[in-house]
Amino acid sequence: MRRIVIAGASSRSGKTTITCGILSALRQRGISVSAFKTGPDYIDTEYLRRSGKCEAYNLDTWLMNESGALSLFARASKADGISIVEGAMGLFDGGINGTSGIAKLINAPVVLVINARSMGESAAAVALGFREFDHDLNIAGVILNFTGSDYHEEIIAEALKSKGIKFLGALRRDEALEIPERHLGLLSANENEHCDFDRLGAKINQQINIDEIIRISDSAGELRPFGSSIQSGKKYNVRVAVARDEAFTFIYPESVKALEDFGAEVIYFSPLNDERLPDADGYIFSGGYPEIFADRLAANAPMLDNVRRVSAKGRPLLAECGGMMYLCRTLRDINGRTFAMPGVIPFDSYMAGRSVMGYMTGRALRDNLLCRKGEAVRGHEYHYGRIEPEYQEGSEAFALSRRNRSESKISGYSCGNVLASWLHVNLWGNPEITEHFLNVLTSSRL
Repeated sequence: MRRIVIAGASSRSGKTTITCGILSALRQRGISVSAFKTGPDYIDTEYLRRSGKCEAYNLDTWLMNESGALSLFARASKADGISIVEGAMGLFDGGINGTSGIAKLINAPVVLVINARSMGESAAAVALGFREFDHDLNIAGVILNFTGSDYHEEIIAEALKSKGIKFLGALRRDEALEIPERHLGLLSANENEHCDFDRLGAKINQQINIDEIIRISDSAGELRPFGSSIQSGKKYNVRVAVARDEAFTFIYPESVKALEDFGAEVIYFSPLNDERLPDADGYIFSGGYPEIFADRLAANAPMLDNVRRVSAKGRPLLAECGGMMYLCRTLRDINGRTFAMPGVIPFDSYMAGRSVMGYMTGRALRDNLLCRKGEAVRGHEYHYGRIEPEYQEGSEAFALSRRNRSESKISGYSCGNVLASWLHVNLWGNPEITEHFLNVLTSSRL
């Protein structure tokens, strides 16, 4: 199984652009590719999916255990192709769940991407430091990004070679290839109309040593033994409808795969464009950018009314982050305008100036759609949104605590058929939660 990890020396190294370019370049050579992203990332995976013309999955040993991550990687990798894994942040950020930890878990060589803007030979010093920091990690080569000229590339390339570090090429500064950012990271691929992955792949084929990239991927060692993440042979004859459009994009593809592995039929709907919910046993209002599209969401009165009616009938509604903001009474958008929402949960949502980000454990304060009272759910938060009040006495959802910390905060809404919280959960790594959810859907239909 050929595989390689594309890691950055830091955030904003341009590794998403480089990874997308490598996926496209390999495709242009007729090589089958599989794509992965380390960490809890929804946005980059959509770019990887489009550039590789393949599904892209997350590898995260907090959201799923090591066996789950390995089984997902093995199952989603094409035996006759090359698996490309994009790292998160800097190579050594995040500990065992960071890029270096995932690279070791899947026993893959690493290509380091360095932002060479305003740097000369110091870029080689950075690469040398990364190589010497952990000798158990195979840093097989370096790609320079944002270089300005032939001379700029040559002086760094010579410095790299003098230290025995393989130089794999450089991508020149080109504003047309850069991906714009906003408050939750990169502009989503659905909204970025200027991404030309074929052009990017052609540039990568010209400026990066793709032949050497292929040889490096072929040097990966064996995967260690692992079990299956799906622990039950039971199948559920249920239909799950998931919100997915420009406003709601944050759903892990491996979560969908987990639902399907348990026999569920997964369909999609658009709170922006559809007038009513499809017929289903349960609904997932995924995260995303409702604050960007609040005016259009509010203008879709038939959908708002239908969401209220479906909830009143007792159909289970699971909402994460942006999905929770949508189910509130009101949503105040990024421009300070307030819009009426379905009002399924008795909160008002708004945007704040600071983000909340981190791995979390949610201990259920009552039986809910994902687990029983007292049970724990692992997930992550990343949002600028807030709800007011933060919780309502008698319908509190979770006591949330950060990874490796004991203090907790009460948050979210759990009442009857509705569970809404900031917590993003990966169902692939939590088969017991997936099965609990499907059991609730089955029983609610009786």
